[in-house]
Amino acid sequence: MPKLSVVVPFYNVQTYAPDALKSLELNARDDFEFLLVDDCSTDGTPGLLERAARELPGAVHLRHEHNGGLATARNTGLDAARGEYLAFLDGDDWLAPGHLARTLAAIEALDCDFVRTDHVKCTGRSRSVQRVPYGPQSVVADPRSAILPADRATSVDYPYAWAGMYHRRLLDSGALHFTDGLRTAEDRPWIWRLHREARSFAAVGLPGIFYRRGVATSLTQIKDERQLDFIRAFDQVISDVTADRESDLLLPKAVRTYCAIIAHHFGSIERFEPAVARKLRSMSTAALGRMPQDVLDRVLDSMDTERSTLLRRLRGRRRGTSGAAA
Repeated sequence: MPKLSVVVPFYNVQTYAPDALKSLELNARDDFEFLLVDDCSTDGTPGLLERAARELPGAVHLRHEHNGGLATARNTGLDAARGEYLAFLDGDDWLAPGHLARTLAAIEALDCDFVRTDHVKCTGRSRSVQRVPYGPQSVVADPRSAILPADRATSVDYPYAWAGMYHRRLLDSGALHFTDGLRTAEDRPWIWRLHREARSFAAVGLPGIFYRRGVATSLTQIKDERQLDFIRAFDQVISDVTADRESDLLLPKAVRTYCAIIAHHFGSIERFEPAVARKLRSMSTAALGRMPQDVLDRVLDSMDTERSTLLRRLRGRRRGTSGAAA
């Protein structure tokens, strides 16, 4: 059994894949494996991965016959992983030399289910360290304790799968898999499930992952209907939290985050194609109607005026439609 399996999905990133692959080489150990998942790329990425499978120690090349999206690609890697610990990297990002060994040493020393790490956000030539929104460092805690409060950024608002490392028992219990087919926000139900179901975690700093922003092929940059998968992702969060034993405590946080993401997308609605913008309006209105209305009332009362007004207006569209139909 390898000590560590690293799942790395790639899709049409021939410009950036060499940096990711070189960084894996600078992190390689005899007991590490790198699961390189090609999600049916149509550029030069497959050739780069075929070469890496021959030359990169521990590399395993896995290829999809059809493009399935990031969540599905990660699941393919997880299904093939043999390691005692698991980690993720995206094909357009990269690692500092030795980052994986340092993170592995931290999680082994702490003997917890998972650790969360800081990262470096890279936009062009700009660099900034993004911290895990959780205060104690290298202190093992109950992951549920890092979900609240509802009105502040917490660990569930830092959903990046690659910003951490995970013990295999989470994979064996089903907590590490993603919802197949989600094109965006695939990490939101995932991070909530992790914090609700795991027994122990710690934040350990270690900003050794470089997260590339502003990449044209990144899902954060697309303007088509795939962006709307955040609705399905957060519907799952609400459903999962509603069934949780502490639903009364956790639902305000889940609903508030859902509302904040809806407002965020409306803040830049002009970037969407007109048909997608119309669908965003209708799907957001329907989503507000599916939320627990008593919790939604309290959340809207607690939000700033600009976002609260926008969300109440959207909610009113549904009520107006229902009234007209009646």
